[in-house]
Amino acid sequence: MKKVTQLLLSSALVLGMLPFAGSATAATTSFKDVPASHWAKASIDAAVSKGYFKGYSDGTFKPGATVTRAEFAALLSRVSKGTPELEQANVFRDLTGHWSEGEVNRAVSLGFLKVSDYPNGFKPSTALTREEMAKWLSSGLAAQNEDFKQALKDTDTANTLVPVAEFYKGGLKKAAYPYVSVVLGTGLMAGYPDGTFGPGKTTTRAEAAVILSRYQQVQESKADSYRDLNEMREVGLTGTNLTSATPYVYGKMYGTDIVASFDKITEKPFKLRNNLGTMTIHRMIVADALSKTNVKNLYGKMFIDKDYSTQVIDEYYEVFVEATVTPNGDNLSTLAFLNATGNHLTSGFSFSSGAVEKYSISNLPRKEFVKDGVFQKGITKRFWMITKMNRNLGGPSSGRGGIITVGKDVTSFHLPSK
Repeated sequence: MKKVTQLLLSSALVLGMLPFAGSATAATTSFKDVPASHWAKASIDAAVSKGYFKGYSDGTFKPGATVTRAEFAALLSRVSKGTPELEQANVFRDLTGHWSEGEVNRAVSLGFLKVSDYPNGFKPSTALTREEMAKWLSSGLAAQNEDFKQALKDTDTANTLVPVAEFYKGGLKKAAYPYVSVVLGTGLMAGYPDGTFGPGKTTTRAEAAVILSRYQQVQESKADSYRDLNEMREVGLTGTNLTSATPYVYGKMYGTDIVASFDKITEKPFKLRNNLGTMTIHRMIVADALSKTNVKNLYGKMFIDKDYSTQVIDEYYEVFVEATVTPNGDNLSTLAFLNATGNHLTSGFSFSSGAVEKYSISNLPRKEFVKDGVFQKGITKRFWMITKMNRNLGGPSSGRGGIITVGKDVTSFHLPSK
């Protein structure tokens, strides 16, 4: 009896994943456990009607059930519109005779997953983690589209900044940075309200249905059509999202045709005024925010929320600069630092917000300016600081843009004339 019960349960699981062979009308029959008010009902109905999912024999869909590796690989093989260059077969020994064998083979052929990632077998019944899901989705896009393939390379650099809490807190493998960047940048997946991505967490059937719906659209689009992904790619390549988040354009190095991009001055130490210390610029993130609750880009939400300590003025972009400072003595206060570089973009102010805590961002503390103890002799401190730039020509700040000089290197940018 026990073996019979196990066989029935196994069969029910398979039936829940097999392609639907009936009509679309029958496929959209209401499930007992998916009421009209269910957050994923539309996606579930669409996925079932197209044959990606099927309900169970008891009239349920089980939206909260965890998705396994075999199940998601099968779903991706069904939703993909790609054409494999070579049809793979018998890719995993532990799949021989398994209900998902053919579809997992196809998922491998389509580039969603690599056999080398599973040297000890595929283990089809293992719950799929969100980190695996991000890698499969991104790899599938890259296999179909060269620009998505390039996007993975652009977000796999020393400058890469992934807008999830685990980036600074730890918990997200460096190897996963480009894959998570692509799924976040395209909206295929999203982080949780607490800022985390949850790479080790699993996914439900309802969530998988929603992701499939998104994937159908993304696979037919271009990588450069996603602003958030464009920003992540630019940061990965240059250390800033300046030209993808704003209308600003770069100038050229004096007397040359060399573009004075931001990467020309990053990771290059320079001396502060009056021998106060040494400073290195790492990144510059522009937040497109019209108010504390109206932040238009994903990076901006890493820094700004309703508790943001600085006033948001619609004539400015909020600009966050990440730098490292090593004082030569004990005379470098926050007040002295404001004048230490002679440039408002590299000598910013302190700020705070709930987002800072959420993403574990090390920011220049909000303390008394003169005797705050923020900087101490010989102790290297890495932090983010806030400054601003004009949103439009003729804005409150003088000039049309910014120039940062580090030794013989310079970056310059400005708003183009209308």
